[in-house]
Amino acid sequence: MEDTSSMMPKKKLSKNCVLVLLISCFVPLTVLASGESRLPDVAIPLQTEGMERTTPLFEAFAPFLSTGDIKPGFEIPTGAIWQPGLLVWGDFRSALQQNDNGNVTTEEWSNRLNLFAQLKLTGTERVLMSVRPLDEGGRFSGYRFKPDTNDNSIDASNDDIRTLFFEGDFGEVFPNLDPDDSRRLDLGFAIGRQPLFKQEGILVNDTVDAIGIVRNSGRSFGASNVRVAALYSWNEVNRNDRLEDSKAELYGLFSELDFSCCTVNVDLILVDSELPTGGGSFIGVSSVQRFGHINTSFRLFNSTAEEADNAAVSSGSLFFFELSTTPPKTDNNYYLNGFVGIDQYSPAALDFGVGGPLARTGILFAGVGLGSYGSPLDNNSTDVFGSSLGYQMFFSGGRQQLIAEVAFRKETKGLKTGSEAAGLRYQQASGLHTIYILDGFVSNHDVNGSGSGMRAEVRFKF
Repeated sequence: MEDTSSMMPKKKLSKNCVLVLLISCFVPLTVLASGESRLPDVAIPLQTEGMERTTPLFEAFAPFLSTGDIKPGFEIPTGAIWQPGLLVWGDFRSALQQNDNGNVTTEEWSNRLNLFAQLKLTGTERVLMSVRPLDEGGRFSGYRFKPDTNDNSIDASNDDIRTLFFEGDFGEVFPNLDPDDSRRLDLGFAIGRQPLFKQEGILVNDTVDAIGIVRNSGRSFGASNVRVAALYSWNEVNRNDRLEDSKAELYGLFSELDFSCCTVNVDLILVDSELPTGGGSFIGVSSVQRFGHINTSFRLFNSTAEEADNAAVSSGSLFFFELSTTPPKTDNNYYLNGFVGIDQYSPAALDFGVGGPLARTGILFAGVGLGSYGSPLDNNSTDVFGSSLGYQMFFSGGRQQLIAEVAFRKETKGLKTGSEAAGLRYQQASGLHTIYILDGFVSNHDVNGSGSGMRAEVRFKF
């Protein structure tokens, strides 16, 4: 690739710029009226004017969220009554985007199409399939303007099936085995190629071939509800380097406990692999709760590699926290997220384009999942600490929103280099199907100097 960064002037990110954005996040606090938020004394009737059903791309047998008589369906040999309904929906994303990371400047037009088809059999049983015909292996169909090559057009068309699984409830599929509902056969299950997303994607975020079983509505340890799930995956496991490990098997045990004070998750994963990279063990523990008007979550992770640390799996720990609150008499949201990484924590499995373990910190750490427009700040967690501070504002009844955010990360070993950035994201809904998105950021990196980026995206949901 041709390095075009020398054509761009390198300037340090102005501290005044960061200060202005920081102040802009908190100006609304100074104009909030005093007093507590409260519900009105007069009952407000159901508001139905202007409401209409949004029809999907295709539907058959049982229209989605429609009105009318419910069809009787038919009985299968197990005694279950199935009422089939076919639904096809999806979204198309197209963006023009430019990103200068301080080293290489990229300008491109990228596209992504997500298509889903669901055959609903009952309220608990369904078959779901999805495809993404315009992107594959981190490449997205479109055109790259910079860096300039002999062939800048990108064709990533494919017919791969990204998701295909059946899920249901054992007691509902075989109701004749427990006609009086006394044998505790209400076990949820899923089998096939399915998304695996735990601890907000920090522990694992991948699509794998797997079978999973879940038991809900348990009562133990003083919790009002206990949910326990076990999962085994034999294929499509993408390791921390985003490469599929054809020899990997993944075993997971996941639990969630609801207490009066909080919700606690304890998740364990073991990855076994015959490749030289080796397997590893992973644990994630979290607690989500409110302190007064402040929403909080605290998460602790650890990964242990069987062999020496490598790109596929490595050993380390990560502490992650989130704080947020809604100012009185608004629907807006302040948030403060932060992390401390010790050694080289690695998630159990990561799919293409989902970002590293720090992607949830904020819009400056998260990738957009479209083209090569990367996150302004590195979202890997090796020997680092950092934080993001942002304000999310809603307008026009939620049809417009603006996010202003500042963030930084600082390494704790080696050269102890750091980076900081400030960014804005504006989103506007149009009609029933279209969303317009504008993103922009400026950044400064101790190694590569200043960086910047901007993008305009249209997203059509159908």
